Amino acid sequence: MKVIGAGLPRTATTTQMIAFETLGFAPCYHMRNVLADLEHQLPLWEAVVAGKPDWEAIFGDSQSTCDWPSARYYKQLIDVYPDAKVVLTVREPAGWVKSMRETVWPIHWGDSVLHHVSDARAVVDPLWRRYVDLMGKINWDEHSGAFAPAERTFSDEGFAEVIERWNDEVRRTVPAERLLAWDPAEGWEPLCEFLEVGVPDEPLPRTNDTKAFKEGLLGGSLEIVNDWWDSRERPSESLHGASLG
Repeated sequence: MKVIGAGLPRTATTTQMIAFETLGFAPCYHMRNVLADLEHQLPLWEAVVAGKPDWEAIFGDSQSTCDWPSARYYKQLIDVYPDAKVVLTVREPAGWVKSMRETVWPIHWGDSVLHHVSDARAVVDPLWRRYVDLMGKINWDEHSGAFAPAERTFSDEGFAEVIERWNDEVRRTVPAERLLAWDPAEGWEPLCEFLEVGVPDEPLPRTNDTKAFKEGLLGGSLEIVNDWWDSRERPSESLHGASLG
């Protein structure tokens, strides 16, 4: 492990993943790894939450990592990988709150289509229920959640304090010589200088915006629910005894 991302979700962490891999730090472990293989990844992260991490089993041959859930545990990772550099992706608080309010937050809170579709999937998909429960503990648990207390996030002002508090904590925790606070809007140069690699010719990509996040989560959840519906045992009559034909 050569580079550890310590930024919160919705701070361009997918762009960060692509950047790390483009710069030669591939593969990069990211939330995509968890969502692509919930069956095998969930037990590993449930063990982390229980205080029994197996980082080698989680990261394998990864040369870098960013995004949740790994960034949540940057404090442990900087000790496990003492030679790794740390990149804290930063973002203006109001924009971060707006993005979180439309993506990660409504999976757990509020009254939205995204919230209710996710809940419906959890009813028919045990792995998704475990995933939501896991993220609930990592994010909102009153003792260890990164965003706790959850009630603070019900106001935009309180939610903005979350990212400010997190970023300040990372800056206090990680030795200055190992840390880069990087806004991806700054482009390649600060990141490449910090990682001591050349600047690519292509522009830094911008990926996984709010629309893409919602499309993926809603579409994936609806597909699971529709598959459950299509596999049901069909009755011979519909509502009020009408023939199904």
